[in-house]
Amino acid sequence: MPTRTISIHSYRGGTGKSNITANVAARLARHGKRVCIVDTDIQSPGIHALFGVDPRTVKHTLNDYLWGRCAVEDTAVDVTDAVNRDAEMGGLDPVSGGVFLIPSSLRAGEIARIIREGYDVNALNDGFREIGSALDLDYLLIDTHPGVNEETLLSIAVSDCLFIVLRPDVQDYQGTAVALDLARRLEVPQLYLVINKAIASLDFTAVSDRVFATYKSPVAAVLPLSEDLILLGSDGLASERQPDGPFAAGIGRIVERIEEGAPSA
Repeated sequence: MPTRTISIHSYRGGTGKSNITANVAARLARHGKRVCIVDTDIQSPGIHALFGVDPRTVKHTLNDYLWGRCAVEDTAVDVTDAVNRDAEMGGLDPVSGGVFLIPSSLRAGEIARIIREGYDVNALNDGFREIGSALDLDYLLIDTHPGVNEETLLSIAVSDCLFIVLRPDVQDYQGTAVALDLARRLEVPQLYLVINKAIASLDFTAVSDRVFATYKSPVAAVLPLSEDLILLGSDGLASERQPDGPFAAGIGRIVERIEEGAPSA
């Protein structure tokens, strides 16, 4: 089966997009899949923290590949052991699949160069294609840069499935309409919304129904604003450490949507 590309996007920062991406990757690996996350939020990378990756130990990053310094497979860090450490904390068995991460550089000079000079977006598209076969992936997850820019449009255009993350907030609602319009114009095969950071006093069903009525796009999950998640502070995967919690249940619903669209082997 060819690698399926899943993009997870938000119009604004701070929606919890990267946290959702990391936990979805772990759940897919728990289902026996080989998954790689690409951190294309090159101007403000951060998903590496969820897997305990020390940037000082990373030999090559996405930036290196984009500037022709290495092959794309040289940038992939195997973070399966980090997933399994969190699983052990939650009383779970190790995952039967694998999780890889292609991080972006946290070096100020590298970020400044991207902002100043940009890069060839076609190289990013080539990397998406090459990494699937190089690592024998079932799924490629793209953690996008918030808002709309050239790499965001590319990520959406090559996606088999797109999740747009929003909070129950007026500014998020307005920005999400723009992202949805772009995704529809680019004819993404599967398109879902994920509502994140919903406070417990809200009626989640009513929130989901209201969002669906507004955007005419299905809501894959409503994820709670959790004190436990805040206390975790991006230091690990909440769905593995707290597998019986409501956040983990929501991640499971997102993964169900992804697997529904996968072709039969």
